[in-house]
Amino acid sequence: MTSAPSDTTRSILHVDMDAFFVSVELLDQPELRGRPVVVGGAGPRGVVAAASYEARSYGVRSAQPMSIARRRCPEAVILSGRHERYREVSREVMAIFDDVTPLVEPLSLDEAFLDVTGRVRSLGPAPEIARTVRSRVQHEVGLTCSVGVAHNKFLAKLASESAKPAPSPAGPIYGTGITVVETESVEEFLWPQPARALWGIGPATMEKLARLGVGTIGDIARLPLVSLESTLGAASGAHLHRLAMGLDDRPVVPDAVAKSISHEETFATDVIDRRMLDHELVRLADAVGERLRRSEQFARTVVLKVRFADFRTISRSRTPKDGVEDGPTIAAHARDLLHEVDLAEGVRLIGVGVSGLVEGERRAVQLTMLDERGQANIRPDVRPELHKAMDEIRGRYGRTSIGPASLAPQPDGGP
Repeated sequence: MTSAPSDTTRSILHVDMDAFFVSVELLDQPELRGRPVVVGGAGPRGVVAAASYEARSYGVRSAQPMSIARRRCPEAVILSGRHERYREVSREVMAIFDDVTPLVEPLSLDEAFLDVTGRVRSLGPAPEIARTVRSRVQHEVGLTCSVGVAHNKFLAKLASESAKPAPSPAGPIYGTGITVVETESVEEFLWPQPARALWGIGPATMEKLARLGVGTIGDIARLPLVSLESTLGAASGAHLHRLAMGLDDRPVVPDAVAKSISHEETFATDVIDRRMLDHELVRLADAVGERLRRSEQFARTVVLKVRFADFRTISRSRTPKDGVEDGPTIAAHARDLLHEVDLAEGVRLIGVGVSGLVEGERRAVQLTMLDERGQANIRPDVRPELHKAMDEIRGRYGRTSIGPASLAPQPDGGP
């Protein structure tokens, strides 16, 4: 059985900003250019969020514990993240993308897919559009980006990775910044790459594939489909086989709605104090609730994430009858879930999230004087106006101007 041919008439770009967080910092602090710069948490359990190409040449990389980054590059300049500033610059970049094509699918603050199929006639071939995007981002925002060009999202994403600058102690070594995968050269580009480059291959899957003698994407493509399906299961085997053949029919989806929203906190030292964790849950839930309202959605499910001192991670979830949309309700359910967890080992990280997001106007709420936990309830018809007022105050005076009373500093200095 062979896969159906993919649509090769599309023109897809994957645009990925180069070392985005660090680049924004260098934009604002040009005196740091040429030095190894790392953005991330500076505490004992801090994690690297981004590293300059100078720092990368020493083996520093994102998601690495900051303690390791410091050992590898003792002279690195460590900067705390400024996420509001990154969002501000991201909006400038995305505005350029939107000006090029209405079909923009942001993946994060610093990367997006662009379907430019309908703009080829007016703006030129896809590689020319890619050059235009890079030029505009550099001249209008002051940052560089790498662009992959192909007829589907998977190939465009891989192409942008190969277009990235190379790290060196003297700074990034730039190439053209654009990699184009022509339809007739898919195998030449794709098959020599390592199998782990395929979406969906983690350590466990790679271990199974290695037993079949797989090392490259080409090895997967040449395997009989039945062998992949018997080793990995029908769905996973078919998925990897299609990708290995360079097939991906997913459309670029503009303004894709998030499937979940979450916030989490890693503590400098392990925490066993339930009162302190309850306090942190309120803060995290308040942030989640604010993002939910900003997206004009409500959530069906509340999720609690706990990582213990030994890095064992668990999650617990609850699906309330009416769903949730505000911080206090999210916090109440998260607190109930936490009280079912044994904290004796000590907590390294705690997170609160929501999933099953639905547009707000589709929500139906049963009016009641008590919530489903049997406690006094703010009238559901009044609650949205209350939180709208809070959001307006925060928008004018800052996020710390108003919030849950339990987050206010206590006379004893504790939570």
